[in-house]
Amino acid sequence: MEKVSKSSVLKFIVPSVIGILIFMIPVKYQGDWTICVKIIADIIGNALASVLPALCVVIITISAILSAASLAKPKFMKSHPLIWDTFATTPVWVVVRVVGAVFLWLTFLGIDAGDDDTGFIHMITEGGAGGFVLGDLLTVLVIIFAIAGLLLPLLLDFGLLEFVGALLTKIMRPVFKIPGRAAVDCFTSWIGDGTLGVMLTCNQYEGGYYSAREASVIATTFSAVSITFSIVVLAQVNLMEYFGLYYLLICLVGVVCAVVVPRIPPLSRKKDTYLVEGKAMGSEIPSQYKNSLDYGYSLAMDRVAEHKGIKQFLGNGIKNAMGMWFGVLPTVMAIGTLALLLANNTPIFEICGKPFLPLLELLQVPEAAEASKTMIVGFTDMFTPSIIAAESISSPMTRFIVATISVTQLIYLSEVGGLILGSKLPVNIVELFVIFLERTIISLLIVCPLAHLIF
Repeated sequence: MEKVSKSSVLKFIVPSVIGILIFMIPVKYQGDWTICVKIIADIIGNALASVLPALCVVIITISAILSAASLAKPKFMKSHPLIWDTFATTPVWVVVRVVGAVFLWLTFLGIDAGDDDTGFIHMITEGGAGGFVLGDLLTVLVIIFAIAGLLLPLLLDFGLLEFVGALLTKIMRPVFKIPGRAAVDCFTSWIGDGTLGVMLTCNQYEGGYYSAREASVIATTFSAVSITFSIVVLAQVNLMEYFGLYYLLICLVGVVCAVVVPRIPPLSRKKDTYLVEGKAMGSEIPSQYKNSLDYGYSLAMDRVAEHKGIKQFLGNGIKNAMGMWFGVLPTVMAIGTLALLLANNTPIFEICGKPFLPLLELLQVPEAAEASKTMIVGFTDMFTPSIIAAESISSPMTRFIVATISVTQLIYLSEVGGLILGSKLPVNIVELFVIFLERTIISLLIVCPLAHLIF
């Protein structure tokens, strides 16, 4: 191992430890377990609560205007790489961003189609659709994206991922077919929030550290649901006394899905191509290193040596935050609202859930017909299945199954799915739906038999 200066070692250790403390170490705050970045976001969000809806309107309106303008490739945008990278996109995504802006303005201004509660504009702006996305999602995400985006370089830029990646490559590669550094994405999602995991994955993909296949696998498989939200889901079905078994079951299903789903289409068909060549870590430890610890330390020191100080740190943080603000928030507004419109006002998800009825009956799930209605609606929003179960299902075992499945399905358009679709990750909405179905079936085959043992 080559000798390095004390300042280089401190440059690796201090930011990395701060990043771990902020993003990955659970702390108890006001009676609930959470992470520091979420606490910071909540404090700022509460202080700015009255202006957050207006801030979202400004951000998404700017996104729609400049994204539309980017189609003409104006010189003022192309001459500023940060602006161009943030707003330049395909015509399809320009439409999505413009639709998100239209939905948001209708909701923000409270525009309605008169007194008729069945009017289309009313359905967009009501609390169960546009009102929910604006009031419950965007006003939370806008602060998380800003704070987490600015602070993510603590995890990304000072060698932590290189160090962890070298240590865990021999586990993550053969078992999950992804780099060892993905363990940081997973842990950040698990302790903190799935959106943070997606942000990490997007950053690593765009930087050339993950291939198209690896980024797709990590975002759809390892962006786990946080402990905090899992508690909320189980509390909704009034079964908190089972939380220990419930979360162990979620972890078991998550591991099985992470092993199986990347090995079957559509994820298995993704190519190992990179947006930036030459950045990815090899799957084997080079012969000049004694062990993975020696290799990881060397990689970390190389990354530290490349860093250009506070200017680069702030530049990367601002780029992260802008990408999520102007690229993802409009997508969440557009796709989340449309998905909830379909869920609330059409029988499409109830009809789509009918094919699950024979499987639920085969697995001897009580009230199988009611449970089948919750199977597909989770694609729109993770919390909706539990709301339906709490209102329409009396069997504790079935409510437990629905609460577990809704979390292990993982892909839901109102947040994580919307983030993936709004990013540069190479996954489309059809592929997301197929992955969602695969995870649902695998989850049912594991959860239902074990639920019979628990109840």
